[in-house]
Amino acid sequence: MTVKGKRALDEELKQLMTVERPTVVKAIEIARGHGDLKENADYSAAKERQSFIEGRIQEINSKLARAQVIDPSTIKSEKVVFGAIIVVEDQETNKQTQYQIVGVDEADIKIGKISITSPTARAMIGKLPGDEAVVNAPKGEVRYDIINVRYE
Repeated sequence: MTVKGKRALDEELKQLMTVERPTVVKAIEIARGHGDLKENADYSAAKERQSFIEGRIQEINSKLARAQVIDPSTIKSEKVVFGAIIVVEDQETNKQTQYQIVGVDEADIKIGKISITSPTARAMIGKLPGDEAVVNAPKGEVRYDIINVRYE
């Protein structure tokens, strides 16, 4: 994962542990005070929320423990590798698009971040500016020209 991706997970973990977890514990205490727990919707909702929060905390801790953090700004390569910001041009439409190849957890196509495991990223890995990348997409083959590769 990139440094930014790790930072985002760290922030989410901090939010869950310092804000969300204490809030849900208080909600459970308040709901317990309302009597019969079997028919107490507030209690059930709070317990369900607590379960989600604890699961997400475990998931983030696991990801952080296994993560290999890479700072793209330190990469010195002309080829497309993890962390690259690539400008490509669709050969059919001549439309230019910018992508950054990131870890699975960071991927968000709306902001141009594609997962290293995506067909688009896999087709571009190892390419140089001027090369062609052929992506096997659901709608068929899409051919891109690699215009620019940079790391920040």
